Amino acid sequence: MPAPVTEVIDAHRVLARLVEPLDDEQVRAASALPGWSRGHVLAHLADNARMFARLAEHALRGELVPAYDGGVAERNAIIEAGAGRTAAGHRAELAARTAELEAVWARLGDADWSRPVTFRNADINATVYARRREAWIHMADLDLGVRPEDWPAELACHAIDFLLCRLPAGTGVRAEDLPREWSVGDRTGTMVTGRVRDLAAWMAGRTPATPPVAAKGLPALGPWPPHPPQRRR
Repeated sequence: MPAPVTEVIDAHRVLARLVEPLDDEQVRAASALPGWSRGHVLAHLADNARMFARLAEHALRGELVPAYDGGVAERNAIIEAGAGRTAAGHRAELAARTAELEAVWARLGDADWSRPVTFRNADINATVYARRREAWIHMADLDLGVRPEDWPAELACHAIDFLLCRLPAGTGVRAEDLPREWSVGDRTGTMVTGRVRDLAAWMAGRTPATPPVAAKGLPALGPWPPHPPQRRR
């Protein structure tokens, strides 16, 4: 079992505690993501778990299936359809889907984690890291008390690794609270410094507790890492 699984399960427990006291009005309220209510965020988190469970189930049978048969349009439609659930409905759906995902992962043997999936043309192991990113980043989007400064340090480091492609070539990134540095190419460009969670939040397009700094100003962020074309059998 890859190391992040227990951390994902811990994140699921934090998420469950976060949404437990919500009422219907709070679910309908705006999230920190423009255009999305908290209900949209919760619907996405639940369906994201369902999608990863589906990929793993098929991979165990030696099958490659798309994350969504209908692509982004299907994903968006599922989120819109689920966003209007009641608070109790969101809690039930989220609990069912996270339990489903954890149950599939619990069935995997050591060799199964390297089974290919179409999500980012990777393997099941990579979806564990992706689910951890989704859970913690979107918990901050719910605006219910979890902030980027609450993210585990290892998650923040992983997020920076994943999001480096958003920075211009030559950019360096240095954490002030950890002995960690990253770069995009040869570091001939600007050096961005800050605490590791603040750096991760900024690169993820979220609000850091203390904004990172750079001598000539922070560089503009490029788009989120794109999904490569999905491989087929």
